[in-house]
Amino acid sequence: MTYCVGVAVEAGLVFAGDRRTNAGPDHISEFRKLTVFEQPGERVLVLLSAGNLAVTQATVAMLQESASRESAESLMKAPSMFRAARLVGNVLREVHRVDGEALDEHNIGFNAGFVLGGQIAGEPPRLFQIYKEGNFIEATVDTPFLQIGETKYGKPVLDRLIRVSASLAETAKCVLVSYSPTLKSNVSVGLPIDLVCYRKDSLKLTCRTTIGTDDPYFQSLTTAWDVGIAALFRSLPDPEVG
Repeated sequence: MTYCVGVAVEAGLVFAGDRRTNAGPDHISEFRKLTVFEQPGERVLVLLSAGNLAVTQATVAMLQESASRESAESLMKAPSMFRAARLVGNVLREVHRVDGEALDEHNIGFNAGFVLGGQIAGEPPRLFQIYKEGNFIEATVDTPFLQIGETKYGKPVLDRLIRVSASLAETAKCVLVSYSPTLKSNVSVGLPIDLVCYRKDSLKLTCRTTIGTDDPYFQSLTTAWDVGIAALFRSLPDPEVG
């Protein structure tokens, strides 16, 4: 499992995904879940993945392979973000066509989800969530963030704090804070976290970092969040219990 989140605000887009892959308590390893497709000045696309690692890796590999071929339909040639999201869904359906029956025979569910966001010259930044069936939804002003993987612990943080008018820095801070309860409550999510911030209309990536166990900012952020939550709780009035 993993936890990935993409957020669309007026200033641009923020993406984060941890690298933990868990196939049991003694089979924990790291694989990158964030992939960038970029042609500076023309397009920037970021793809997050969660679910069955073989399925997601096959999907990403097919998308990367098509992007490297001149004649192929690809994320590097899609005329719009909508068409790019549809392409990811179509590739995912192709992976299911090839591997789905074999997975079913071994009682392994076809489990995969993607978040795709970015900007193609001529249109605004857009953010989509692609389901295992290949269909997708788009983030809106009312629902500006999309999550995949182990989402339940971080969602309350995002529900309360994400604002479309927020700066990229504040949005990135909120996304990282949402990892604090997730890391604390679920062993299937773990550092490092890959973080990408994209500024609207820049058509290039200028902020891309990996946050490890020794990152001083993340350590101070999560500690301050935990201390602040505990202090707030203690300040609340006690109920009458007789």
